[in-house]
Amino acid sequence: MIVEQPKNYLSSYVNGLLSTGQTVFSREGALKTLQVGQGAFLDAAGRLQKQGRLISPRHGFYVVVPPQYQSWGAPPPSWYIDDLMRHEGCPYYVGLLKAAELHGATHQAVMEFQVITDKRLPRIAAGRSTLSFYYRKDMSVLATGIIDHKTDTGRMKISSVELTVFDLLRYTQATGGLDNIATVVSDLGGKIDAEKLAVIAPAFERNIVQRAGYLLEHVGHAGKTEKLSEYLSALLPLPWVELTPPPKDIPDFLPEPVERNDRWHIIVRRHPEVDE
Repeated sequence: MIVEQPKNYLSSYVNGLLSTGQTVFSREGALKTLQVGQGAFLDAAGRLQKQGRLISPRHGFYVVVPPQYQSWGAPPPSWYIDDLMRHEGCPYYVGLLKAAELHGATHQAVMEFQVITDKRLPRIAAGRSTLSFYYRKDMSVLATGIIDHKTDTGRMKISSVELTVFDLLRYTQATGGLDNIATVVSDLGGKIDAEKLAVIAPAFERNIVQRAGYLLEHVGHAGKTEKLSEYLSALLPLPWVELTPPPKDIPDFLPEPVERNDRWHIIVRRHPEVDE
C-alpha cells in the first residue's frame, strides 16, 4: 500500500541512514521501506540531488553525500564501490594505479579510481572523482590475486601487488606510459612475493609476463623474477616481443633497438626511465 508521506520524508530517511553509518541505498529498498510511489520518490530524490545531498552513480543506486563531502560533490568511491558492484551483479577489483597507490606507490598522482570487472561499464563522474572501468572477461582466473582492503565504511576488493604489476602492462592505456609503469614497479617491487607472481602469471598473455620479468629486472628487483623465469622456461621457445608494442599504423619507422634481452626475449628500443 502506498502511504502519503510528508514532503521531507526522503531527507529524513537519508539522515537516518547516515546516523547508522550507512551511505548507500537502492531505489527498490527505499520504495519498500517508505511505501511511496515511484514518481514521488524520484521527484524527492531529484530535489536532494540538486541540493548536493545525494548522487546516483548508476540507475537505481544512490549514495548519500555527508556534510563534510558536500563541497566535493560526493564521498570517495572507496566508500561505495563494493555496494555499487554488488548492485551491478559484477565481480570486480580496484586495480592499476589506484591499487598501486593503496599498496604504497608514492610517485604517481592517481586521477582515476580504476576498477577491473567483467562487464563493460561507462565511466562515472562522481563529484571530484572519476570511476573508470576496464574489462576482463575471465575474472575467475584472477582469484588468487584479489584481496580484501579495509575502507572507512567497510571493505573493498583490490588487486594484490603481483596482480597490479601484470595489469599495469596489460592495460597500458590506463597507466600513463612505460616510464610511469617502471616507476610504479620500482616502488612496489620490494613488496612482491616471487611465488605469488609465478602463480598468477598463467592468467596473462605470455608477452605480458615477459615484459613484467624484464621490467622488474631493469628497475632493480631481479631477485623477484626467478620463479617467473622458471615458469617461462617451460613455455620455450619464447617469441621475441617489443617492450613497448609499436603503433599499428607506423611499424616501418621504429628506432633501432638499444637492447635485445636474451633472458626475457624482449626487444628494447628505449630504456624506461624511473622517476626518482
